[in-house]
Amino acid sequence: MITHSKTQSLEQTLSAIVEQKKELPGALLPILHDIQHHCGYIPQIALTIISKALKQTEAEIYGVISFYAHFHLEPQGKHTIEICRGEACQSMGSMALEQAIKSKLNIDFGQTTPDKNFTLEPVYCLGNCACSPSIKVGDKTYGQMTSEKFSSLSEQLSLYKISLGEEH
Repeated sequence: MITHSKTQSLEQTLSAIVEQKKELPGALLPILHDIQHHCGYIPQIALTIISKALKQTEAEIYGVISFYAHFHLEPQGKHTIEICRGEACQSMGSMALEQAIKSKLNIDFGQTTPDKNFTLEPVYCLGNCACSPSIKVGDKTYGQMTSEKFSSLSEQLSLYKISLGEEH
């Protein structure tokens, strides 16, 4: 992975990422994945750099980014919370849970809390149907989630952030 140092501009870093993968067949997706992995999102400047390297329009690249829910054009929160909206979870109360989480965080799907701690995203199956309703935070799935359990979890995640000295 390419590192971004203070002496190397974001543009140089993105150009190096693109340069590494531009000759691959179907290079756009691997490039987008690498950029998002490096930056946490796809910065606007990346569209210009990719466009020139792959000889595609920025509109074409934007179309691919906007097609895949995985890619983001804005920085995301430290913790991405995915709420399952699949049928099994809905039958077990995920819609009420969804409303409680939105209310607790005071954000809607696709939004990030002002402190940049949480981003909320819908998903359509977490593969945890037997333990519905489920949410996923980062790489960890939580089953049989309730609004009370979520309150406790969100406080733990916020305390973790504060304990790392990141509350600024």
